[in-house]
Amino acid sequence: MKDLKHLYYFEKLLEDANNDLVRAAQDAGKKCVATVCENIPEPLLNLPGIFSVRLRAPRTGSMEMSTYYMTSFLCEYTRALLERAIEGGYNFADALITPDGCSMLNRCIENMELLKTFKKDGFFFQYLEIPMKADDNGLNLYLVQTRNHILKPLAEKWGIDTSDAALRKAVEEHNKVCELIRAIGEFRKEDNPRITGYEMHIITMVTYVVPKAEIIPYLEETLEELKTREPDPKFKYRARVVLVGSEIDDVDMVKLVEESGAYVAADRFCYGSLPGRNPIELNDTEDVLTQICRAYMYRGQCPRYMNQAKIQERRQYVDQLATEYKADGIIYEQIKFCDPWAYERTVGSHVLREDYHYPVLSVDRPYSVGSSGQLRTRVQAFVESIEIKKIQGGRK
Repeated sequence: MKDLKHLYYFEKLLEDANNDLVRAAQDAGKKCVATVCENIPEPLLNLPGIFSVRLRAPRTGSMEMSTYYMTSFLCEYTRALLERAIEGGYNFADALITPDGCSMLNRCIENMELLKTFKKDGFFFQYLEIPMKADDNGLNLYLVQTRNHILKPLAEKWGIDTSDAALRKAVEEHNKVCELIRAIGEFRKEDNPRITGYEMHIITMVTYVVPKAEIIPYLEETLEELKTREPDPKFKYRARVVLVGSEIDDVDMVKLVEESGAYVAADRFCYGSLPGRNPIELNDTEDVLTQICRAYMYRGQCPRYMNQAKIQERRQYVDQLATEYKADGIIYEQIKFCDPWAYERTVGSHVLREDYHYPVLSVDRPYSVGSSGQLRTRVQAFVESIEIKKIQGGRK
């Protein structure tokens, strides 16, 4: 297929946390609010005068310093973030707002604070408790925490407008990004898709790490380009899969899967488009913050939510995606030593295999995949097993 016009630019933006659009926004006087988890509502960090960036550690190499402070038994995502912070890679940020997503994330951010890794004058941290159950009590906790640890400090420290009108405007911009991503993602449902899973991953990740207003024109142009893009009639993937699991911000992960013969038709992982890029529907009868928090809590697929309804919903949601995007199988992944997703992957992969009858590949992986020969071999073997199952009359 013909290369997408802006794909190389998107890839360049992902090479550095302090990318061109981040620098341009700060040069224009905007404050950068960093976060590290999908459980922080993005619209609250994209009010007039500020913009959000989800932190990554692209091109991670040695993690010796962070391992010294956190041990080698904690997840590589959190160690990679701490290593990059120690190196000074996040000194562009003006604040960091984080939830207690897991004990490892908490330890990572606490070390960042104790080691004084952020050097900007006036820089501040905020920590939120977030619910472990999606119910009315959980929503009340979410509301109190977002008011006290996001909206209040933003207003007090920088004079940010946190009114309902400002929140509605931020949601409107957020929804525009989501609608464009979902429209682009619809092309993945085609029998011979005109967009690769790798391209979709790159486009989606960019929307998490740059000011929303700046990326919208590029997304609009990419969508129009795809409408007339011709897929390669001679090329066909050997299998279609849903990639499910923990945080994936490594550009090589989806590429490795697709080079092994499996088209990534849907992406249910942190930093993915499903459900992370679902629009937030607002009504005119409730305050906006309540509606934003409810949307994030009930659509969230994070294993932090431990009530039985959410546990069952996570498997049902993967089944729904596999059906909608015509997947032949499921790849269930987690970053090494990620405790919440380790439990979720173990049980979830079993349930999807035994109760929903999908071929499932269950893997743990390093934060930076690179050209991992072992993982590539496992994916290739999984693709072959799907082909054999089709020949034998199994799931098609």
